[in-house]
Amino acid sequence: MKVYTSADAAISPLAVAEFARRVEDAGFDGLHISETVHDPFQLSLLALQATDRLIVRTSVALAFVRSPLAAAYSAWDLSLMSGGRFQLGLGTQIRQNIEDRYGMPWSAPARRMDDYVHILRAAFAAFRTGELSPFEGRHYRLTRLQPYFNPGPDEQTSVPRIYLGAVGPRMLAVAGGGADGLITHPTNSDTAYVAETCLPALEAGAAEAGRSLSGFEVVTGLQVITGETADDLAVAREERRRLFAFLYSTPAYRGALERYGFPDLQAELATLVRDGRWDRLIEVVTDEVLDSVVLSARYGDLAETITRALAPLPAGMTAGVTLAMPEDPRHDRAMAGAVMRLQAQRATAQEM
Repeated sequence: MKVYTSADAAISPLAVAEFARRVEDAGFDGLHISETVHDPFQLSLLALQATDRLIVRTSVALAFVRSPLAAAYSAWDLSLMSGGRFQLGLGTQIRQNIEDRYGMPWSAPARRMDDYVHILRAAFAAFRTGELSPFEGRHYRLTRLQPYFNPGPDEQTSVPRIYLGAVGPRMLAVAGGGADGLITHPTNSDTAYVAETCLPALEAGAAEAGRSLSGFEVVTGLQVITGETADDLAVAREERRRLFAFLYSTPAYRGALERYGFPDLQAELATLVRDGRWDRLIEVVTDEVLDSVVLSARYGDLAETITRALAPLPAGMTAGVTLAMPEDPRHDRAMAGAVMRLQAQRATAQEM
């Protein structure tokens, strides 16, 4: 399988180049760049300029806060300057953030994203050939692209692959119908969800669009507690306990906890987080909860632990996983060993 990591959501633009070099040196296949407090395309440019082979993917850039043609221009330019190493990951965000933080209009996200992907495809085709095939959807249209505004014809630049971040069946179907890959959210990446929700929805979307999922990549966002020693694991475990409470306090992720047998936990976490009662974490996010939901292993055992966890999935279902880089660069070599073993297992599976 391919192995990706993510930059911290609040990483400074001044730190991106050094971090990207660390990621490349550790052997990762790619780096995910989120959109939180900085422009993801600018951060992606910095990461691409600092590396030679690393795939850099926005994970995710917010689609509905920018024009699809503007996103297409940015993605095309990044692919051009990097020799095809840039990939465009897109997501929706919640209504309150779109309307109240970005001041942009809101509408049904799945249908709107479907239009958005179609516009991207039309733009990339126009950039490649120099000729536009107009598209008119329910939310977006691209019917005008004079030669002066078209960077093509350009048959040399690699068309950027499009990935969607998705959780619900409707958005998953959109991904299956028009994207090149799916990035699952860490709170919805368990094998039951991937096999029983993701795969059927992706296949349904592909069937409706009359396309094959051959070459489609599912990137599973893993939650992992890891370290070199037992003491490292203990420290990481407590950090994860606090993050767990914050993530799963969101109502959208209630279903994930229900799948693990904790139907009342999300509501309890929501109350705890709202009231700032972090002192009760160990009572609510128990060791049983953590051990059920989050993988835990030392670096030396991490690859085997991940492989066992993903074993119930159908063959070829998961092509990639995400792993967090160590906070301490002194652990990079140990993480590099885990990455290499996961990649070796990918190669072995391809040979079988």
